[in-house]
Amino acid sequence: MAAPSTKVERGRVQRLDLPLLLQRWGTLVIFILIVIGASLQSPAFLTYRNIANLLQQTSGVGIMSVGMLFVILTRGIDLSVGSVSALGSVVSALLIGQFSPAATVPMVMLSGAVCGLVAGVMIAYLRLPSFVITLAVMTMARGTAFILSGGQPIMLDDSGAALSNFANGYVFGVPQPVILMFSVFIIGGIVLNFTKFGRLVKAIGSNPEAVRLSGIAVPRYVLAVYVISGALAALAGIISTGRAGVGSATVGVGAELQVIAAVVIGGASLMGGRGGVFNALLGALVLGIIGNVMNLASVPGYSQQVFMGVIIMIAVVIQQGAQIFRR
Repeated sequence: MAAPSTKVERGRVQRLDLPLLLQRWGTLVIFILIVIGASLQSPAFLTYRNIANLLQQTSGVGIMSVGMLFVILTRGIDLSVGSVSALGSVVSALLIGQFSPAATVPMVMLSGAVCGLVAGVMIAYLRLPSFVITLAVMTMARGTAFILSGGQPIMLDDSGAALSNFANGYVFGVPQPVILMFSVFIIGGIVLNFTKFGRLVKAIGSNPEAVRLSGIAVPRYVLAVYVISGALAALAGIISTGRAGVGSATVGVGAELQVIAAVVIGGASLMGGRGGVFNALLGALVLGIIGNVMNLASVPGYSQQVFMGVIIMIAVVIQQGAQIFRR
């Protein structure tokens, strides 16, 4: 007779476990509340043109957030993504006039991957702090972008038309950069949830020592996530160049903070081992919606930064607070 009673009690405990519910569904709840609030604030929010514009503007941060999620899952951080995207923007503008777009994109992503490789070697094999190393790479990548561009914007000529057409084009009414962003999220989700690599990345974040003792080459996987993050940051830089029609070393200033915020709002633990691609997408969209609504409401730029910081803080407190209460 005792077993059914215990089962019922367990059932009641699970139903009343508010921190668990917030941990699992907090990001979705925040996203829905933000959408409702935005709809009430501005009738223009739910128009097709505005939604398409919002998604297009979010595509860069969204793509970079996939790479950042993999890094954070291993208990790391990558502060270089904004600068690597600037390097990708400049390199793409320089190469697009000499090579075809099909050859330019891999080469630009390779430049970002090299940045990730440098950081990854230092972090994975020399066991140096990711915060400091990626901060150094951030400075080097931005400096390299300024050197290559001579400190001047590089305008795309006719040879860059294909890049501009892609970044500003539509397929069945959907902006092509948005399709690319969702493709990156889908691939990232498959890799994270259905491959040995993804499972080990999560396991390394949860307990790296246990993974090492089981015979897994942990540094190799840690190195790989920084290479992925760098390559995706460079890809975001290509999109920026295509949209603006110009490669610039000033692209992505402060983007690393937005990307980290998107992943954390998405419920990823900065202690590693926990996080999902879908929630990271929601986190990126939450940030995009907040910025979009403030633009529709004509909130001054400096005030936008204050409001953005406050809202991000509230969202992170809700998400991370649920984890703290669970312990």
